[in-house]
Order: sequence, then C-alpha cells, then structure tokens
Amino acid sequence: MKSTLSIPEARRIALAAQGFARPRPAVASARHLRSTIERMGVLQIDSVNIFARSHYMPLFSRVGAYDPAALDRLLFARRPPYVESWAHVASFIPVGDWGLFGFRREDLRRKYGRGGSWYAENRDIVDWVRAELAARGPLRPAQIDHDAKEARRGPWWDWDVVKNALEHLFLFGEVAIAGRRGFERRYALAEQVIASHILDADVPRADALRELIARAARAYGVATASDLADYWRITDRPALKAAIGELEDDGVLQPVTVRGWELAGRPAPAWVHADAVLPRRVDASAILTPFDPLVWFRGRAERLFDFEYRIEIYTPEPKRRFGYYSLPVLVGDDVVGRVDLKADRAASTLLVQSAWWEHGRPDDAAARLAEELRLAAAWRGLERISVSRWGDATDDLADVLPEAARHDVRTFAAQV
Repeated sequence: MKSTLSIPEARRIALAAQGFARPRPAVASARHLRSTIERMGVLQIDSVNIFARSHYMPLFSRVGAYDPAALDRLLFARRPPYVESWAHVASFIPVGDWGLFGFRREDLRRKYGRGGSWYAENRDIVDWVRAELAARGPLRPAQIDHDAKEARRGPWWDWDVVKNALEHLFLFGEVAIAGRRGFERRYALAEQVIASHILDADVPRADALRELIARAARAYGVATASDLADYWRITDRPALKAAIGELEDDGVLQPVTVRGWELAGRPAPAWVHADAVLPRRVDASAILTPFDPLVWFRGRAERLFDFEYRIEIYTPEPKRRFGYYSLPVLVGDDVVGRVDLKADRAASTLLVQSAWWEHGRPDDAAARLAEELRLAAAWRGLERISVSRWGDATDDLADVLPEAARHDVRTFAAQV
C-alpha cells in the first residue's frame, strides 16, 4: 500500500472496505446478508421508521432489494447468531462478539450502578424484575406488572420502574434482548438467550480493545485515531493509543498520510489495514442511512466526502435545511446528494419529500438516483413514486422519472 494517499484514493479504499466496490448479487440470500454484516461488524439500531428502520438500510445499500424478513429471521431466531449490545451505541453484533464488550458493560455498571443512582435506590424493583424473567422467560415490559410501575418513574425518558430496571440490567449484561414485537423489545436473562460458553468467555480489557481497533481498521480500510475510536465509541485514549501501537508493530496497521487530512495544521496521523485494497475505480450507486458506517462519524464523512450532515428530526420544521430525515446519496465514489424519503404505506407511494445535490455530481447522477428510488420503492412494497418540489434536485429527478407524480410539501428557506 502507498505511504501517501490522495483523498479520492482514501475514498476508494474506504468504499471497498465497506463492500461498495463489488457488484450487488442478482438475488440476495441469507449468506449475502451474513457476509455483509460480517464485513461491517455491526448494525446500528434506530427507531425512526419514516422510510425504513436504520438497521435494514446498510444491507439494502450494499446488496439491493433483499427480503427484510430474511434479516428478521437472522436477528430474532430462538438462538440468534446476532444479539443486541451497546457496541457503536445500540446495535446488533454477532453473538460470538459478546465477550469483546464485557469491559463496556463493566464501565456502564460503574457509571449507572454506583451508590445514589436510580439502580442503587431501586434494588427491590430490580431484584423483582430479575426474578420475573427467571420464572417466566422472555417478556415485553407491558407484560410485567408491579404496584410501583406508574407511581415511581425514573429519569430516563420518563420510563416506568420496570422499563428502567430492564434497561439497566441490559446495559450491565444480566439481561439480553430475545427479539422484538414490532420495535418493542422482549427482555430475557442473558443465559436464556446466549449460550453459556459465550457468556463465560472473559476477554481482558486490553485484548478486547486491541481486537476492536483491528476490526474498526479493517472495516474502514483507512482511518485516523478518531475514526478508529468512534467505530466502537471507545473513549479510553491511552488504551486506544496503546492498541494502535501494538497493531502497528504487528503489521496489522500501516502508517499513512492522506493529503488534506489535517490536525492542528499538520497532517493527521492515519493508518491503513493490512487487508485494505485500493481499487482503480469504484462505481457504486446507493441510498444510505445516516447511521451507515460509511458516514455515521460526521467528521470522517466531511474528510472523505466533503459532506456535512446533521440530523434534522429535532430541528423545528421552519429551520430545517434539507428535511426531516434526509438520506445521503452515493454515486460513483462520492456522496453527491441527499433525499428525504417517506413511505406512504396507505397510498403505496414512495414520497421524495426533498432532494438536494452536493458538489461534483456526475452528469448521470439524476438517472442513477432515479434507479435507486425505483429499487427502494420496490423493496418497501410501494407501487408509485411522487417527487416534491423542495430542493435543487427535485426537477432533475422528475425529468428522469416520467412515471412519478409531483406533490408539494411545506417548504422553508434554508436558514444558515
């Protein structure tokens, strides 16, 4: 691998590491889903379902219109190969990686289980909830009744005491998620979900951090220390530095300079993974979730793609610049736009609520995005597409989507 890279070269390395340099399969099988998750190592969970829940999206972006029920079968089997964990935040990870996050569960217990915490002050409730799961097996919070359920609400999202107890036990690793009904979790004791040989596998903190940094480097291809830390939200900077040094000594990481990546006016230290490849060309098309590993770390997205992203769900509507939940658009080897999509299931219509171009889009960007929109509509089981008039890309899309209707949404001038 070269010791100095341009930003376009770094982009191609990153895209290849994330699976965008290979063609989509004609038909995506469970094997394709599993290999794609293995490449990323994690699926971030998010509750927003305006178009599709976020953990379904990275697979769609990489393998096309797969059957979401096939992913559900992988994630929610009786003894699933994946389990929920606080990995990159709330995420699905391979169940075999449970032990790698033991250090995080210990840290969360120290943070939220100390004296004076909600957990410490409500141990009677916690013990009772734990006993209910032991006696009755996996349960949704609504299935667990306690006299104090409404009277004693906690500080986390105004959860009742049962939900608070379950979430604390989940963070500490005593409870695991045994599936979901819709988006509502079913909680169980960890031993009811995870095999004993996995639960009992103790990975020392330093070893776990070293392995996680190596995986982050492989998933990113090329990365700074901040990139590597963010992949698993690692905040222990001395341990991060030590892990990088060991991996460099072992030849897993190779120092590299990316021209244009700077830190305090100097070239930012960066590394490439030993398995990273630099394709001569990447020619992908994809609609991404903002929680895709390719763009989820906003600083990295700005360095790689010159793409600035802020989620505007919680921004008052008059102040939104791009829309409620805009999705980055990848064409070629660059992020060239964003679209705010909504699945109007009652009308069986994919609504393009807004669409915007970024710099440097190729001449065929509109046509290629139109094909992704057709694919997205088919994937969500929607029969029609309608394009709004909000955004500098909407007329271009309407021109190459002759079958699409047009609609108006309430628009506001961008307030920068």
